[in-house]
Amino acid sequence: MMKSLFRPAAGLLVAAAFALPAPAPALAQAARESPAGVMIGPASGLPVPRYVSLKASKAYVRRGPTKEHPVAYIYRRAGEPVEITAEYDNWRRIRDSEGAEGWVWHSLLSGRRTALVAPWSKDPALPIRVSAAEDSRASARLEPKVLVEVRRCDGSWCRVEGDGFDGWIEQERLWGVYPGERFD
Repeated sequence: MMKSLFRPAAGLLVAAAFALPAPAPALAQAARESPAGVMIGPASGLPVPRYVSLKASKAYVRRGPTKEHPVAYIYRRAGEPVEITAEYDNWRRIRDSEGAEGWVWHSLLSGRRTALVAPWSKDPALPIRVSAAEDSRASARLEPKVLVEVRRCDGSWCRVEGDGFDGWIEQERLWGVYPGERFD
């Protein structure tokens, strides 16, 4: 039986308007290359770039890596996937699915993997399948931009779940995992 259509939450991002001039762009600390060829963040020792999610339901994103930099915008949904693109001390430069970038304090982020279902898609709904196969039966259909928890990816398909659905989707239809990325 097909589950009902799931819709994304509204009001994900709130823009902040300030009369302050933008400060000079902050320089991130340089990542180093590991023996395996992966860039490693200088502060965390973890790969950069990498996907994470927002831990807090209210996260201030700043124009630079200090509290003195003005707030550029505010996220209002915990679990939103973001990509860490740089590190500076305890600050992380992040990018969201729409390309907006800014700096957040590291404790506002979580290693929990989430993703958005094809935020670029014009399709009204995309299938979640019972197994990791194109010919597998659809167990649900999700609208673009629906937030999902990513349980694992095999390089082609990802197991995702959320309120009322659990199944597989092609990895290329998710923003929040890299092409070919594998994890359990």
